[in-house]
Amino acid sequence: MTIPAVTTNFSAITKDATAHWQNITAGTKAWIRIGTALCGKAAGGDDVLASVQASLSNNGIEALVSEVGCLGLCFAEPLLDIQMPGGSRVFYGNVKSEDIDTILNSHIVSGVPVIDKALGYLGEDPVDGIPNLDDHPMRAMSERIALRNAGVIDPYDINQYIANGGYQGLNKVLTEMTTQEVLDEVTGSGLRGRGGAAFSTGTKWGFLAGSGAPVKYILCNCEEGDPGAFNDKGILESDPSTVVEGILIAAYATGASNGYIFIRHGHDGPIDRARAAVSEAYRLGLLGDNILGTDFSFHLEVALTGDSYVSGEETALMEAIEGSRAMPRYRPPFPAQVGVFGKPTNINNVKTMAYVPEIVSKGGEWFSGIGHDRSTGTAILCLSGNLKYTGMVEVPMGLTLRQVIYDIAGGIPNNKSLKFVQTGGPLGGVLGADNIDLVLDFEVFREAGAILGSGGIIAADEDVCIVDLTRALIAFCQYESCGKCFPCRMGMSHLLEVLERICSLKSEPGDLDLMRNIGGNIQAGSLCGHGQLGFNPVSSAIKYFGEEFDAHMVDHQCGTGTCLRPKYSPSLTRRSN
Repeated sequence: MTIPAVTTNFSAITKDATAHWQNITAGTKAWIRIGTALCGKAAGGDDVLASVQASLSNNGIEALVSEVGCLGLCFAEPLLDIQMPGGSRVFYGNVKSEDIDTILNSHIVSGVPVIDKALGYLGEDPVDGIPNLDDHPMRAMSERIALRNAGVIDPYDINQYIANGGYQGLNKVLTEMTTQEVLDEVTGSGLRGRGGAAFSTGTKWGFLAGSGAPVKYILCNCEEGDPGAFNDKGILESDPSTVVEGILIAAYATGASNGYIFIRHGHDGPIDRARAAVSEAYRLGLLGDNILGTDFSFHLEVALTGDSYVSGEETALMEAIEGSRAMPRYRPPFPAQVGVFGKPTNINNVKTMAYVPEIVSKGGEWFSGIGHDRSTGTAILCLSGNLKYTGMVEVPMGLTLRQVIYDIAGGIPNNKSLKFVQTGGPLGGVLGADNIDLVLDFEVFREAGAILGSGGIIAADEDVCIVDLTRALIAFCQYESCGKCFPCRMGMSHLLEVLERICSLKSEPGDLDLMRNIGGNIQAGSLCGHGQLGFNPVSSAIKYFGEEFDAHMVDHQCGTGTCLRPKYSPSLTRRSN
């Protein structure tokens, strides 16, 4: 993509954006925000949007309507957010189309919020009879940095982003900082990759900065195929401009010239909103040649991949961008030496990039003051499974998993007991209910045999069979193996066969030792993390729930009855490699 940038003044851009924001929030019309991120759409957000537009037209009501991203309260979607001029925002949860006429006529026309349908309010002016949404468990312990604008701004409107502090970080680095100073700030913040590996971001950028090549690439990874993880998509749907700005700052610090935001094909919300943010940044001269009148130039576009979990691995990602099958490369050479199209390359996760603008604006010391030990900053968690409140939260590192499950997510519904928590996606591990006092910390989780990874946390109650859950995770890993490495390709299939045998209550003597042997071979012989970490679900499940495996294998019993029910054919989980 070659689009000439417009040389302009950042102060003028900010002034226009601020006036635009004031007109929206304190003008003469009510502002209606409707959540149409993936969670909102799944719950019927599009129908609510259509009903709002029809109701406004039919009743002659004037209001501004915006589609926004995920506020994090996925359990309450579809969310309808109404802000009267200069007033507080009132949120209506689990809204149905038939509720719209009543809500709009009462709230906007008569000025009386519908208390029995309201979830909460946000703002300086209390609303009688409606609780402050910041007191809700899903928000009370949060510290929103990467998610600061999620559900607040229209992701298609770059002026709303700028009016809320957007692109201040880029302007700061271009006018006040050297590339080394930016690297030092990010390194000093302690920011570590949020894609799973938790490697120092500043150190990684330094590898690319050390290359004198005239063409260098920054890649932002939003493949996000983990079951139970949706925060990367949530950020791009809610605040894509913060990711674009983070990429630009990374490019300035490393001397990169080009970049890609890499998104899984079919995720239309993140794709459309990321493309809009890129286009708007070009329009304002924040992308392209001689950005903001400086000698810094950078070009960015959105690249898509097919449904391939392994394409989230950084070298497989580069293969996909080049148009090849997504399979990991042998290393060395490493991406910072020879990356996409043979050029030096740096790859970071969406969440990692989303932190960067605030780190630069507020300083690395500010960010390093949040968190626990070497795990600085916040954790963006996706909470799902058997929980009262499900959704996406951003909390300081150092909280315990118990606090997350009980204080934030509201515990286990229907008077059930927590049995285990599965963390870090299909390559992560499981933790029993007796082991959830771990603090959110990369090293602490790793030592416990689990992975914090990209933030997916799935809670299971007493009715869930750990053996069957483990089988499902390995079925996913087997299906998603790219097939390049023989130990992973065959080992995952072999593991799945053994687990299916155990779930069928027809195990053979020595099956546990057989799985440990297979897992060791996969770990030792695989090229990428898919195989190297693929035995984690099995090893952690056996570690914490050995008695349940024994019940299946020795007593031929499944305590939950799950493994006695008819199942789909195991052959449906197989992929021909």
